[in-house]
Amino acid sequence: MDNLKKLGLSALAGSLVAFSANAGELSVSGGAKISYTGGSGAQDDGNDGNRFGMQRLVTMSGSGELDNGMSVSLVHTFATSTGDGSTSAITLDMGSMGTLGYGQDSYQVGISKIDDIIPTAEEEVSNGVGLTATESQGSTAVAGNTYEVDLGGNGFNYTLSAGDMATIVVGWAPRGVDNLNDDGGKGGTDGDGSDSSVHVVLTPMDGLTVVAGTGEKVNGNQMDDLETFGATYTYGPVSAGIQVSDIDFAAANSGISRDSTTTMMGVAFNVNENLSISYGEQETDLAGVSVDQELEGFSIGYSMGGISLKAHSNEGTGMGGTANNSSEHTEISVSFAF
Repeated sequence: MDNLKKLGLSALAGSLVAFSANAGELSVSGGAKISYTGGSGAQDDGNDGNRFGMQRLVTMSGSGELDNGMSVSLVHTFATSTGDGSTSAITLDMGSMGTLGYGQDSYQVGISKIDDIIPTAEEEVSNGVGLTATESQGSTAVAGNTYEVDLGGNGFNYTLSAGDMATIVVGWAPRGVDNLNDDGGKGGTDGDGSDSSVHVVLTPMDGLTVVAGTGEKVNGNQMDDLETFGATYTYGPVSAGIQVSDIDFAAANSGISRDSTTTMMGVAFNVNENLSISYGEQETDLAGVSVDQELEGFSIGYSMGGISLKAHSNEGTGMGGTANNSSEHTEISVSFAF
């Protein structure tokens, strides 16, 4: 959310980062989104119930400086819609030695930060048309995110910048599956491994960004291999991107857990400083089947200061590599920010 409202609560921020020698300040931002959602096909349950909804978010962020010159920042985002947006993260900034962060819930670990870099006016083309729980057969690598690389939201990130042209991120999620843990306990299962990844973000010239990453994700007692690379380029009001991601399953089976190669591409255009539009495509080639999963979507966004009007329409065919398995999702929303 933009336009943070500074509260200047130095004492409270100092308690949030108790080991800071110099108390910082607390910032609060928030907002709400009212949306109407429509859909049909594989992702629609056929229920004609209430399709209006509201998402509410409040974010509190604080920071403080240590005696040795390092700094600590803390962010809590509270979401009141189902499973969408709540995040807690703490980050230690060590200057030239990089940053070390830990987060839970919707915190992006490692390669998850670059799962889809395609420019868009609002949502990714996979939004709302992901695989159902039945179609994904319990595979955490593909459920809901349509074969994009992902390590989930609970774990550590170490980030090191090499000047203005390169950034390296190492991600680690211990006991990767269901590993959310509150203070004083333990979380997750006793699997044989943890999720991990490394990726690099390069900016070799103005307007051009190149990403590449590799990782491993826990799949039972085995590990799935993840790889992705892509690039975006912005010239004036136009941005375009392309990305290719591979998932090699350790225990590929006759169901949805097949080795996959996903190609994403799209273009976004800023009509003016308030209005933007975009179009994107995503195609997934699944090993052992002749049907490709294909997604496409349009987005539009219009900003009026603290109010934004947005809409997107996504559709998919061949979902999960199955012929005649389609999915459609449309959403219109108005957002308020403070």
